[in-house]
Amino acid sequence: MANPPHKFNSEVVKTPQSYGILAGLLLTSGLALLAESLHKIPSLSLLSSLILAILLGILVKNTVGVPKIYQPGIKFSLKRILRLSIILLGLRLSLPQVIAVGPTGLGIVLVTLVSTFIFTCWLGRQLGVNKKLTKLIAAGTSICGASAIVATNGVVESKDEDVAYAVAIVTIFGTMSMLLYPLLPIIFQVTSQEFGIWCGVSIHETAQVIAAAFQGGEVSGELATIAKLSRVIFLVPIVLTLGLLSANPGKSPEKMNLNKLPIPWFVFGFIALMLLNSLNIFPQNLKASVIEFNHFLLAISMAGMGLKTSLFEIKETGIKPLYLGAASWLFISIFSFGLIKAFY
Repeated sequence: MANPPHKFNSEVVKTPQSYGILAGLLLTSGLALLAESLHKIPSLSLLSSLILAILLGILVKNTVGVPKIYQPGIKFSLKRILRLSIILLGLRLSLPQVIAVGPTGLGIVLVTLVSTFIFTCWLGRQLGVNKKLTKLIAAGTSICGASAIVATNGVVESKDEDVAYAVAIVTIFGTMSMLLYPLLPIIFQVTSQEFGIWCGVSIHETAQVIAAAFQGGEVSGELATIAKLSRVIFLVPIVLTLGLLSANPGKSPEKMNLNKLPIPWFVFGFIALMLLNSLNIFPQNLKASVIEFNHFLLAISMAGMGLKTSLFEIKETGIKPLYLGAASWLFISIFSFGLIKAFY
């Protein structure tokens, strides 16, 4: 007896979807692997594999194009894999590390982060940059670069082109900080401790922080790394706050439907893993392996982002966001330097 029609139809529908997820994952994973390989080339080592992955994705999207069959896997990379990788970022941070910066250092981190975020959002309104892109640039500059941008987009839900634009902006100005900062201790009287905290508080990407800070010595490098990781913890309240505000803008809290709030549950996973890491229950070898693998997961997500990015639509966005990114970069650099010289 023949199978019932509804059963047959269900199987027909499911098969292409599963193939699409697999095909898209193979594509994003392949681009991530290629990005990791390119990062090992000396002339490209200044660019992180995450940035290279998104550039490769953009290249493929805007040259040969991306057939429909790959879209489910690309979406899976952008949603599921990205959220898992954000949770695993908790392994890079522990409460003792945050405390090691000291109350003054943590105060500088907090004041700089909040001030930069508010300034960027205010200036974005003045320049007429769309609100969602402004928030992405604010998060990337004030918190932790590309990781903060993609995490923030989990609640802001901006266009993929906006995300790519924001990542490009923080990459450009973070790289400029990495190259220029080591020259400044020669001009100004800056101790190794001050230089390390300054790098950690104001440079965008972790790789850029390490590259710049260790040129000031081991003490600078270690303090910069801890200060930078301390900024990551503020990703949690920022994303939660943006989720609340983006749910029902303009409505009073008592009129909000709490069941419809876009709560980023992955953030709580991040917190839980950070707290567990603070207990030193994970073997160092295991933790190092997971952190390395997680970097690859982030590269997969970045490749997916690039594969969804149209350069034509970025061009249509205009040059104003670039001005916003430049102003935000100058603000965080100068403001944090002034706080460090005054209070640290």
